[in-house]
Amino acid sequence: MRIPRIYHPEPFSVEAEVYLSDDAANHVGRVLRMSHGQALQLFDGNNQVFDAEITEASKKTVKVRILDGKLSNHESPLNLHLGQVISRGEKMEFTIQKSVELGVSTITPLLSERCGVKLDAERLEKKLQQWKKIAISACEQCGRNRIPEIRPIMLLEAWCKENDDSLKLNLHPRASQSINTLPLPVEKVRLLIGPEGGLSAEEIEMTAKYQFTDILLGPRILRTETTALTAITALQVRFGDLG
Repeated sequence: MRIPRIYHPEPFSVEAEVYLSDDAANHVGRVLRMSHGQALQLFDGNNQVFDAEITEASKKTVKVRILDGKLSNHESPLNLHLGQVISRGEKMEFTIQKSVELGVSTITPLLSERCGVKLDAERLEKKLQQWKKIAISACEQCGRNRIPEIRPIMLLEAWCKENDDSLKLNLHPRASQSINTLPLPVEKVRLLIGPEGGLSAEEIEMTAKYQFTDILLGPRILRTETTALTAITALQVRFGDLG
């Protein structure tokens, strides 16, 4: 039986006994229904994993003893920052979950002219907290020991004009370049994925102003969630750690 992996946001030390965070305790006690003496693998977001044993368990609190710890780096050598215009319903959650599994370093949810999601600030903040939980759950599942950053929601242009030394890429169905024609080596990428209706002509011009390179994935028009995962996979194959 596979030992459950659980994220706990505070540092551990070997031989210590600690109470898990509320979210972790709820998952272990209520969802998994684990009990005294059972084994867990814990990680604190610093690329370390810890073997632990449950010493107390209820539906509200779980106490564990830390048995040992070790470094365990499953991060891609490619620093990939995904700027994803918010999509409707569960599509955004799906994109975040799978992007984390594929090794993105940072995700920034974006608002654009044709963004189909119209929510007030309070509901957007609730969405953001839910997306952060989805990222943690994806790390627990896929074996990553560092949680990707889910940044606050931004306007498209504000994100595009941020200065860093990344290769900036924008998916465009009439682009002349592909990911396979991009020059090596590349260590940092800022990838823009537009909304379901695509970026407006003015927004595409704006991305060019901020030195984004238009790239083409292939001859078919993909849905926004398919586009994100296809582009991330292609970038990880060319510059990252997917074979």
